[in-house]
Amino acid sequence: MKALLLILLLTGSIYGQDFKNDISVVQFSAGFVKDSEVKLTPFKTYNIYYFKMEEKAVLFKEENIKYIPTVILYHNGKEVTRVESGIDLKLPENCIEIIKKHIDKIIEDKF
Repeated sequence: MKALLLILLLTGSIYGQDFKNDISVVQFSAGFVKDSEVKLTPFKTYNIYYFKMEEKAVLFKEENIKYIPTVILYHNGKEVTRVESGIDLKLPENCIEIIKKHIDKIIEDKF
């Protein structure tokens, strides 16, 4: 029982924070909305993560994901901005630009 609890705690902490390190762009999605996802390749110099609801349902609850797909920008463990799809299950056309604008601000603030 102790071993199981330890494994659960370790697993939770791995998924709970690692994807939020540095500048990270995370897309939360599901198999049935794959066509509505955006390509995160413009952010390849940063941390990029894709999570599927079918595989990480607990993480979706922890991150309060209400709409899919959703793209969240994290910086050093904190959420900077969130771009959510609407009732039509599609992200706004300017999703990438929104994220880029916030990344530029993070980088600018470093200097």
